[in-house]
Amino acid sequence: MVSSMCGDSLVRSTSTHYRGFEEDPSNNLCSSVYLTEDWMLQKFLETHKKNMKKKAERIFECKKENEVHLKAVYTELFITEGDMKDVYQEREILKIDDAFKKKQTQDKPINCNKLFTLLRENNEKKIVLTKGIAGVGKTVSVHKFILDWAEGKANQDIHCVFLLPFREINGIKDREVNLHEFLLEFYDELKDLEKSKLYTEYKFAFIFDGLDESRMPLKFESEALKMIDKRSSVDVLFTSLVKGKLLPSALVWVTSRPAAANQIPPEYVGLFTEVRGFTDQQKEEYFRKRIKDETQASRIISHIKTSRSLYIMCHIPVFCWITATVLQNILIKNSEESISTTLTEMYIHFLLIQMKMKSQKYDEQAERQRTKLLNLNKEIILKLAKLAFELLKQENIVFYEEDLKACGIDVCKDTEFTGMIAEIFKMEDGLHETKVYCFVHLSVQEFLSAVHVFICYLNKNMQELQFFFDKPEENITLQELLQKAVDKAMKSKRGHLDLFLRFLMGISLKSSQNLVKGLITHIEDTTESIMKASKYIKQIQNRNISDEALVNLFYCLLELKDHSLYEEIQSYLSSDEHPGRDLSSSMCTLLTSVLLMSEKVLDEFNPKRFTSPSNYKRLIPAVRCCRKALFDRCGFDETCCETVSSALQSSNSNLTELDLTSSRLQDSGVTLIYDGLKSPHCQVNILRLCGCHLTAQSCERLSSALQSSNSVLRELDLSNNDLQDSGVKLLSDGLKSPNSKMEILRFSICNLTAQSCGSLSSVLKSSNSVLRELDLSNNDLQDSGVTLLSEGLKSPNCQLKILR
Repeated sequence: MVSSMCGDSLVRSTSTHYRGFEEDPSNNLCSSVYLTEDWMLQKFLETHKKNMKKKAERIFECKKENEVHLKAVYTELFITEGDMKDVYQEREILKIDDAFKKKQTQDKPINCNKLFTLLRENNEKKIVLTKGIAGVGKTVSVHKFILDWAEGKANQDIHCVFLLPFREINGIKDREVNLHEFLLEFYDELKDLEKSKLYTEYKFAFIFDGLDESRMPLKFESEALKMIDKRSSVDVLFTSLVKGKLLPSALVWVTSRPAAANQIPPEYVGLFTEVRGFTDQQKEEYFRKRIKDETQASRIISHIKTSRSLYIMCHIPVFCWITATVLQNILIKNSEESISTTLTEMYIHFLLIQMKMKSQKYDEQAERQRTKLLNLNKEIILKLAKLAFELLKQENIVFYEEDLKACGIDVCKDTEFTGMIAEIFKMEDGLHETKVYCFVHLSVQEFLSAVHVFICYLNKNMQELQFFFDKPEENITLQELLQKAVDKAMKSKRGHLDLFLRFLMGISLKSSQNLVKGLITHIEDTTESIMKASKYIKQIQNRNISDEALVNLFYCLLELKDHSLYEEIQSYLSSDEHPGRDLSSSMCTLLTSVLLMSEKVLDEFNPKRFTSPSNYKRLIPAVRCCRKALFDRCGFDETCCETVSSALQSSNSNLTELDLTSSRLQDSGVTLIYDGLKSPHCQVNILRLCGCHLTAQSCERLSSALQSSNSVLRELDLSNNDLQDSGVKLLSDGLKSPNSKMEILRFSICNLTAQSCGSLSSVLKSSNSVLRELDLSNNDLQDSGVTLLSEGLKSPNCQLKILR
């Protein structure tokens, strides 16, 4: 905006840096021209949006040369609202393996573009905190948000979006800066706007990505920074933004792995969300996008479904990439109809494929040169494995060039020959030309760590193995190492060694050693040690340990190819008779896990067959794996209804009969079940809620369910509940709906009077009613009630055959 006239409308720059001409003293006109602040701000906003678009629109799947446009490969991720109380001491491996426990069908998905809209609707706080395990798609969601904003498709009320990865912030964490100086480290286009009204009149959104990678001490109890031009440490600047003290109008979005999310006190979080990766439908969409050959894509999808464990892990986008890489090379190229599906062997194949890919590029060279390259690959892999283990011990996933050098890797020299490094870890440009590295996925780091530890055992490098022992040991046996590794993993509150332990078990097998014989000096017969390790794990499983640790130990047995416990559990499920002994708490947990993992559908499931009342609740997730669930007199309460509702909404739900008699569900529980009953996937046609402490409020929900076009409910038992006449009147509205399929209805002992008979009489007269059996016994209906009911019985529309 430029004006040649003097007056109040002339807006001049507050900075002399933008002065174009001096005033001409020979006339009254102001011939001086200023590049006004508004003009400068407009130019900045245009430049910034273009830069942010470039930053967000390109992504790469582990290799820089494979960089593609976000839109070409983006698959919508499942994001849902979470609960801050869940962020404390979470075991990340459980988040991977217990994906089947997620309430994906119950929770409403949240579009990443709607995060700040939901925040403003629900809370005065300005902070969104998003958690998600490594590789699940947090950063991709951030890029999608930024790209849609930069292209003018969403969040246009926000003037500036700043992406601030913690791994880059680490480079300036020891400096004192003000807000402008801090942002200037990341965005050069801000250099001329220090004193502008940008910070007072424009709306900002700060996206701090990867809190788990932060190396700053976050002390929220420290005094907050309030002035934008005042300098402070970077951690104080960050906590001040989160508290809303610095730039109160700004919006803040922080992403983090689960274990680090609790660094943000809940009182500052207005919206807490979780990225859960891909749903089953999204997994298939990803594979079909990535693999253009439809036949190949279908074969790969079909193959991974044969292993429930692998299919579950494919809710992590990066694991989908690893799986596709392995199966395209083995299943497709070699025309193998079946391959082993343990995690360890999948990752060994992944590693071998990367080494082979690089050597194939040099086929035209002499055999000696190819051998040299293979030896170099081996050397680099061993060094990376050592680095991975060092990082695992530190509970760190980010590293720098000096970390590589400490492990003997010269980045400039070695990566020139070893392109497969780019497949195993990725490099990003940080501040001041700093290179920031991390493995393509946390599981790759844990796999390489296990490779390193096992090689140290084979080479009798006892110093490296002291991590697992309280006191220095000599001549450590494999049995001792595996047992100590189990103990070490069990002590971890958040389970950072769980997946490493599984890989260590798997790599110890002789069959695994044969696969990686190019990396190891010799192959050792570990049969006896493996047997003793299996026995040790089974002994531990009988102790009082967490469900998370228990499930991981079960998977460790599967990696050891010990299926005895799996087969024992299957015997309980396959027998029609009582098993003969009650299952322990741990076995109940494993039984449920096996059911969910195998997707086996039981004709009938009754917890009372398997265990004592104290363990019934451990078995309720199995409701999604049976056609008939007899949970009567199991002592369930409304907290169990969440799991039941999720099962009813599952796309592969098989449940047709559900008995919750004598449970303390209350109206709140029925409200949760109602969400499942109205689902198009629900197949329940028999529901028994006798003696569940219900009132008329439950009838309102059930009536609404009957009116749903998805309703398939044909039999409902509400006996022995305090429904009263008001409840029956509410339910009658649903019974008269053309969508109602209700044929059998029981109201015994429900505190009903003649008024209820009037309501039910109107149902019998309705042309939509298909009611064939009605139980009103043990209620104070009196003669007047019978008279009212008889009017309905005379109706030509009445289909009632049995009346009690």
